[in-house]
Amino acid sequence: MKRKFNYRKVVLLFADIFIIIVSGLLLNYVLSLVGWIAPETSRTLLLFMSVNILTCELALVVCGAYTRLWRYFNIKDYIICGLAVAGGFAMSYGLLMLLGMRPRKILWGLFFIVAVLGILLFRYLFKRTFIDLTGVGYRDNAKRTLIVGAGQAGRMIVREIHNADFDDNNPSKNLLAVGFVDDDITKQGARIDGVPVLGTTPEIERICTEHNIQTIIVAIPSCEEDEKRKILNFCSKTDCDIKVIPYLSELLFGEGRELISQAKEIKIEDLLGRKPIEFDRGRIRDFIKGKVCMITGGGGSIGSELVRQIAAYDPKQVIIVDIYENNAYDIQQELVLEYGSSLNLVTLISSVRDYDKMEMIFRQYHPELVFHAAAHKHVPLMETVPEEAVKNNIFGTFNVAKLAQDYGVRKFVMISTDKAVNPTNVMGATKRACEMIIQYMAQNSNQTDYVTTRFGNVLGSNGSVIPLFRRQIESGNPVTVTHPDIIRYFMTIPEAVSLVLEAGAMAHGGEIFVLDMGAPVKITTLAENLIRMYGKVPYKDVPIVFTGLRPGEKLFEELLMDEEGLKSTANKKIFIGNQIEIDPKALEQKLDTLKAAAEANDSDRTVELLADLVPTFHHNEH
Repeated sequence: MKRKFNYRKVVLLFADIFIIIVSGLLLNYVLSLVGWIAPETSRTLLLFMSVNILTCELALVVCGAYTRLWRYFNIKDYIICGLAVAGGFAMSYGLLMLLGMRPRKILWGLFFIVAVLGILLFRYLFKRTFIDLTGVGYRDNAKRTLIVGAGQAGRMIVREIHNADFDDNNPSKNLLAVGFVDDDITKQGARIDGVPVLGTTPEIERICTEHNIQTIIVAIPSCEEDEKRKILNFCSKTDCDIKVIPYLSELLFGEGRELISQAKEIKIEDLLGRKPIEFDRGRIRDFIKGKVCMITGGGGSIGSELVRQIAAYDPKQVIIVDIYENNAYDIQQELVLEYGSSLNLVTLISSVRDYDKMEMIFRQYHPELVFHAAAHKHVPLMETVPEEAVKNNIFGTFNVAKLAQDYGVRKFVMISTDKAVNPTNVMGATKRACEMIIQYMAQNSNQTDYVTTRFGNVLGSNGSVIPLFRRQIESGNPVTVTHPDIIRYFMTIPEAVSLVLEAGAMAHGGEIFVLDMGAPVKITTLAENLIRMYGKVPYKDVPIVFTGLRPGEKLFEELLMDEEGLKSTANKKIFIGNQIEIDPKALEQKLDTLKAAAEANDSDRTVELLADLVPTFHHNEH
């Protein structure tokens, strides 16, 4: 693209030339008037000034005096500019000596002093008057910005804002740096690059109100996760747009890599009550590499992420089994685009409820690792059709687990939920029954290691609360929360899947792996923060309506049953619940009876028998 001619630089260059000429003429007139110089000196003044203008402008250009915006000159720029003028005068003095002329040193020194003072004064006045006049409209329209962190990153952001031309595409051009906040007591009340430090991070809400802040930029790329989360919680109490500078390891530096352009919108997972979980990826790679891996429910939110992560660890083959063809097709096409023919991928539309079809799959592909994610998970819907939850969750799991043993699968990993602990709803009770089946299989298998992974709610998964809240906010509807005091544990989908993979890698059979998910999150607070992330005010711009607990829903979820106990693993965030002995004959008998009631579509009888199978199931107790 052809660059636009920069008239501003030309005007500034001619302003310097004009200042040098005026300085020479004024000095010559005053010194002649008081008799300090002889009349013949005046006749050589034109040559002196011509040479001096040439060398001074050359020095100013080389030093970059015309690449910086003068309105944002700092002390360093003034020093460089003064040194450039001094260098220009020195070069012109030497050049005149070579031409056989010998300017008087006192005259040349005074000429330099007047010229450099004029050039620097012009820059100062340019900054203090002209920009003040022309920047009025800009200040009125720019987003008033508060920068969290007065360290190096915060200073870089201020400079980017100051150096942004108003007529280009610079992402900083519409921002006005109003102030910093920083917890360093020594910085309180200071001014950094002309921007004041207004207070500390706990004062963010007050400062934003008093100074009409519209945008907050969190500029502490080296801070710990706990500190970052605390700061974001302070920020989320305001009505401001919030942007976060990534961690140092994620930043890109170099030409055109402004910090502000790399700032990211705050994500809801940034507000979770714990650090991201770290996993042993080497162990996971050893677990997956070179193996035939089957994922049931591979098109769902958890299943598809399992497929993605497994594909990255160089498996021999990946088999996606799902009853819903649209989701299965989406993840299939995603992997084809990413891996092409380098990934041996098989996608099968099948139901885990169909034992004969599942047996055909096992017989044909002989999977070595099975990840069982297929399940009905929607709590209220399963209350209305408990027999379907039983057919799919319990007996679908039993089918796949039994076939895993029959066909020599090395490890079988089932995904469970915190709702299986002391369940109050049908879905949770069926998942607890699935855990019992897996433990039953582990007690009676010599070749397949059976393991269960249990975790809480997954952000962004199908049926989770976040997508619902987003749809409600974006459509202009009230956000609905069942109860003001309801709390849940949360994790991200990648974390959930990494837990599944690492648990599978460390499993020896029969364990229930539980993730330490930190402090539970209040759903009301989550809804309020999400509304603020959209730049709206909770209860004012977006109402929050409390609808009452749904059938089978608890105020508090648990991650461990009392009788399970807890022991640690190599991963400090993963624990193992002690194995509970399962009576094989009693379990088999109860499953047979339950299956008959479910296949007869007798909802009431199904719930009764489910409660008999799962002693900790107390239906609809909150």
